[in-house]
Amino acid sequence: MKRKINIQLAAIAVIAICSTMVFMAVVCYDLFRRQILEDLKAYAHLLQSTAALEDVVQSRFDSGGDKLRITVVDGGGQVVFESYGPEAGMGSHADRPEIKKALENGEGWAVRKSSTLRSNAFYYAVRTKEGGIIRVSKEAESMWSILAGAFPAAMLIAAALLFFCLAIAHFLTKSLVAPIEKIACHMGNLEGVDTYEELAPFVETIRSQHEDILRSAGMRQEFTANVTHELKTPLASISGYAELIENGMAPEGDVRRFAGEIRRNSSRLLTLINDVLRLSELDAMEKGMRNGEADAETGREAAQEPDAKGETGMKEREAAQEVDLCEIAETCVDMLRFYGEQHGVELIFTGTLALVWGEKRMMEELVYNLCDNAIRYNNRGGQVKVTVGTKEGSAFLVVEDTGIGIPKECQERIFERFYRVDKSRSKSTGGTGLGLAIVKHIAVKSRAQLQLESQVGKGTKVTVRFNGHAPCAGGKTGK
Repeated sequence: MKRKINIQLAAIAVIAICSTMVFMAVVCYDLFRRQILEDLKAYAHLLQSTAALEDVVQSRFDSGGDKLRITVVDGGGQVVFESYGPEAGMGSHADRPEIKKALENGEGWAVRKSSTLRSNAFYYAVRTKEGGIIRVSKEAESMWSILAGAFPAAMLIAAALLFFCLAIAHFLTKSLVAPIEKIACHMGNLEGVDTYEELAPFVETIRSQHEDILRSAGMRQEFTANVTHELKTPLASISGYAELIENGMAPEGDVRRFAGEIRRNSSRLLTLINDVLRLSELDAMEKGMRNGEADAETGREAAQEPDAKGETGMKEREAAQEVDLCEIAETCVDMLRFYGEQHGVELIFTGTLALVWGEKRMMEELVYNLCDNAIRYNNRGGQVKVTVGTKEGSAFLVVEDTGIGIPKECQERIFERFYRVDKSRSKSTGGTGLGLAIVKHIAVKSRAQLQLESQVGKGTKVTVRFNGHAPCAGGKTGK
């Protein structure tokens, strides 16, 4: 990066120096040209207004080292005097630009290049009172010859300027890059890094992203440790019971019980693996949403548009549809009613038609996990009330139980993966600790808000509010 900036600054310096020198040469030559013409004008007017012209003609004027040339032309353009040589054979000068202008306007000037291009001839002519023309001229070096003469000195000056510019470029590059290098070396503590104001948004973005990366890494590490721990216990049980049966050490009456334990732990493993896979899938969907991929809640047209950004986004859009949350909840309650009876828990459903836009499978998982959790952490003889409806144009789902409740200090973490308020109870009921984490992911994916109310010993109430459809007529109530 430093090398690239140095090269670019050096290129800018070279272009600036060359452009400045050329511009100054043009400006200086223009001043030089003006000065010569002013001098010639002064000579011409001096000869016009005094008797000096007669003296010049009579003495056959010789300018010597000044290279000043005087020509006198009559009104018809014929040369009557030439200081550089005999007038005879010089022909008519009536077609010369400076002579024509002087005849028309009283004075005129012109600059003509010599055949060698090494010098220029400057002419200035004025009209006399008698109608003749006095022309004064002088040869001077051309711009190119001046530049050629000044080239060595110009190159020395340019080299000195370039060296100076390169030194400044090196210093500026070092100053520009230094804060970025500090940021790279102090990613863990960007608060103490001094930087210029323009980099503040960049530093803030880097800091935020770094914190997100560290947080994600920590969550991933914790998740891996939790998964390993959760898998280890049932696997150890399965391995132990299987080894007893294999070695013939299990009494005949216990073989069936051991097989039941193996089946129960295998079922728990399968449930855990399915939940982990589902969480990974939901994580991928949530990441796709953050990156501006498919948004399944924007409407039917968005759901049917082709998506070239990823297969996951396409599957989401194809699965999105208008679903009746009331019907899904009622079906889920009917399916879990027998499971609730096994735990001594009564399920009660009340609902009206409530349409939401989303994936049907996700809505089923959302309701199932909330109801399953309410049953697991309930008391025998308790109840789980499931209510579905619409309010102010938005659908809502409420799952309320009369179970053990959640302490206030645990309520903020209840939707974290593998977080359990009562670990012994969760394991005894076969819970994986991922149900509410899946609920949270689905709520985020569905643009829904989760609200938790709970008191220890009295029960828990979870409310899910969806954004979207207005309430529809009709409804149904069940128990």
